[in-house]
Amino acid sequence: MPPADASSSPNAASADDALVARLRAAGCVFAEDEAALLVGASTDPERVEELVARRIAGEPLEALLGWAEFAGLRLDVEPGAFVPRHRTEALAAEAARRARLASAGHGHPAVVVDLCCGVGAIGAVVAETAGPVVLLAADLDPAAVRAARRNLEPRGGQVFEGDLYEALPPEFAGRVDVLAVNAPYVPSGEIAFMPPEARDHEARVALDGGTDGLDVHRRVAASAARWLAPGGSLVIETSERQAGTAAALMRHGGLDAVVVEDDDVTLVIGSRPSA
Repeated sequence: MPPADASSSPNAASADDALVARLRAAGCVFAEDEAALLVGASTDPERVEELVARRIAGEPLEALLGWAEFAGLRLDVEPGAFVPRHRTEALAAEAARRARLASAGHGHPAVVVDLCCGVGAIGAVVAETAGPVVLLAADLDPAAVRAARRNLEPRGGQVFEGDLYEALPPEFAGRVDVLAVNAPYVPSGEIAFMPPEARDHEARVALDGGTDGLDVHRRVAASAARWLAPGGSLVIETSERQAGTAAALMRHGGLDAVVVEDDDVTLVIGSRPSA
């Protein structure tokens, strides 16, 4: 934000009002908040104007700032990487809760995998709130992996680049207590209707879930039982209309499955039988 003496001047106030008006005209719902963040991002007026122009052109605010807020944490974001959505905080909280239970149940840190990790938002919440865990994360997008390493390695996590389970160290097969997955689930035909800041500026691989939105879910569910420890859980985010199919995919893969609705968030949870 500008210094207090500058913001109190009529010219500064007028400039701020003009900036808010420009952002609002561009469709920014929280124009006042965004204006404050953009102004506070640099002491160089030319740099601020560059950021404002790029925001008005549709670039995600988080990519311009270089960070995103998620569950009270400030996480690094790379241009082109998937920006964590606040609705996914429910998935992160559930993963952390199950990690705590697993650690307490067998007396040593739970093994948690943040698969399709993006910038590592779910893993960061688990690392901060679940107590000691063995944390692994993986994603196919190099930009996301770079950001995830900055977010998770200082928290004790390991981040791998690659395609789903192929990216994980094979010695963890059968040992994972919590497999948290925010895989893409937007049907290919609906990508065109997404907000431009996502559609045009985030990696397609992080958005496009195939014809029915569940292509990646099928692959995750098919092999989850091989990676989960007995009693371990797969927690995945989806939409209400896709939840029944996602649960059936988990059951077909050998897991018990339930659908959990929390306000506008839908989670499907699969558990590997203990016996």
